[in-house]
Amino acid sequence: METSTPPFYQKLSLTLLAIGIIMIAIYLGQDIIVPLALAGLLAVLLRPLEQRLIQIGIPKTLAITLALFCAVLVVSAVTVLISMQVADFSDEWPKLKKNIDLFYRDARRWIRREYSVSYRQQAEYLKNAQSKTLETFQGPDTLGAVTGPLGTLILIPIYTFLLLYYRAMLIHFSVVLFAERQKQLVLEILGEIKSIIQSYMVGLLLETTVVAVLNSAGLLILNVQYAILLGVMAAILNLVPYIGGLVATALAVMVTFISHPEIDVLLGVVGVFIAVQVIDNNFLVPFIVGSKVRINALVSIVGVLVGGALAGLSGMFLSIPAIAMMKVIFDRVEGLEPWGILLGDQTPEQANNNLFRFVKLKKPAAGTDPEEENQS
Repeated sequence: METSTPPFYQKLSLTLLAIGIIMIAIYLGQDIIVPLALAGLLAVLLRPLEQRLIQIGIPKTLAITLALFCAVLVVSAVTVLISMQVADFSDEWPKLKKNIDLFYRDARRWIRREYSVSYRQQAEYLKNAQSKTLETFQGPDTLGAVTGPLGTLILIPIYTFLLLYYRAMLIHFSVVLFAERQKQLVLEILGEIKSIIQSYMVGLLLETTVVAVLNSAGLLILNVQYAILLGVMAAILNLVPYIGGLVATALAVMVTFISHPEIDVLLGVVGVFIAVQVIDNNFLVPFIVGSKVRINALVSIVGVLVGGALAGLSGMFLSIPAIAMMKVIFDRVEGLEPWGILLGDQTPEQANNNLFRFVKLKKPAAGTDPEEENQS
């Protein structure tokens, strides 16, 4: 007995319903899902190191611990570097405070002249805004906003260790979850996902290092204070696709304006970040990050915005790997191929697809009846 194919509107409704349920689950369970997803990326990144340690005779538990210890050392080194730069930045606080006071007085005069708002009215507005800000920070949600990231930092190493330790069991579970005839397909999908995530994470680390060096070198040439701090912070913000570069540029201009208000220096800072972004987008991303994460720019931007709306900054960072994994699944599961095409960056012309090509009609030869030509 043949089963009838469900109509398009039914499949579309079920698909949209599934997407809605997944998004609601991510939004409500982000405190659990986000650390687990970050730990999954870190586990895939550390898997080759763990495997190398096991091959030289180190027990599995100790190998996982050593791999995690290396990751903690790298993160600690970057944190110490940024902390040292922040300490130098704080030593210049009297000078910065003086520049801020000058800017504040000029701004008050401009507001009074342009909008006829007296100094007392401005002071009352600032006082009300300050009181509301203090109430916000003294609210019950402030403790959760502070302890949330700390809890995530504690959970990620624990999750990473457990994911590496129970890796074989999780893969076996993923295989037996489906029918026996789909075993090979499931293994191929898992292998391709692992390959994509590894190449993406390793490439991302190399790209971040190169971007930090280029940013810092350009700012040092301009003789900008805190060049290394701004360069490293901009490279870290660049981990958030598209949006991170804009935020990094705005932050660097604001910090530079406090100590170097000259217009030529500010334009130079903007020029450095634009040049680095051009190099990053046209050379570093294609050749360092690799061509395995083939996602078009439109889906990437929308995915970053959706990830930020669902899970904040961590969701923005996780959006690209998540979309890449979905594309692997869509490309290999029957019935989901159109969604894989939507996520990919290959146009029909590039894929040698005749879908959008017009058929050229042959012109009939001279003295030939068009109707006879069509019948022949």
